[in-house]
Amino acid sequence: MGVIEIEDKSILEPLFTGWEETLIWSCLQNVMGRAFADQEKDPQSAQLVIGDFCFFSGKPDEELIRNKPSGRKSDFIIMVPKDEAWSQAIEAVWKSSATRRIRYAIKKEPDVFDKEVLTGAVESLSPRFTLRLIDEEIYHQVMEHSWSKDLCSQFADYEDYKNRGIGVAALLGDQVVSGASSYTVYQGGIEIEIDTRNDFRRQGLALACGAKLILECLKRGLYPSWDAQNPGSVALSQKLGYHFDREYPVYEITGF
Repeated sequence: MGVIEIEDKSILEPLFTGWEETLIWSCLQNVMGRAFADQEKDPQSAQLVIGDFCFFSGKPDEELIRNKPSGRKSDFIIMVPKDEAWSQAIEAVWKSSATRRIRYAIKKEPDVFDKEVLTGAVESLSPRFTLRLIDEEIYHQVMEHSWSKDLCSQFADYEDYKNRGIGVAALLGDQVVSGASSYTVYQGGIEIEIDTRNDFRRQGLALACGAKLILECLKRGLYPSWDAQNPGSVALSQKLGYHFDREYPVYEITGF
């Protein structure tokens, strides 16, 4: 049947109904990402690619599982199956190149945040550090380092980030040592990315940056969505007011 890139992504909405994942929303809203399907009319299988993530829904399709969008430079991707049938198909196609992991979905509750608690988390930061919104100078510094690049990497350039993104950085002197930013954006919100330089972890930086970013989002009427890679991220989210939803499997693919 082949793989068809879908321009009018709204035709794929029925295949992703009920999937509470903002990266999917970003793609279906044509805000970020690319979409592919088995056919243009009445598609039965779909692949959404955004950042380091790839979502599959509908009827499992081997060609879509193998599909690497043109122009994509990275050979690493995280595949997210809709159900067990897709999981089995991903394992069958990628075999030892696929590593099954567990991620942690966090509930999306717009009215859950306590601004006093968040302000307290910001104020708890050691006076050694300063918090700044990500401006052009900080953006370029963030993009220079592998540990921080994901804070802004899904945007075309600084102008794109300035127009659509939002982020907070913690600085020691003039050096960025931690940050919280929009990994992706969708209509009405962002997906949060938090990163801290290895030698500055466990100093409250992620908590303060996350709290400040949430407060900035609330000021602007944006929902700050959170999805956790590990139990530590779940614990951090809970300190900020979020609630755990469920575990779900993903496949990290090397050699994509």
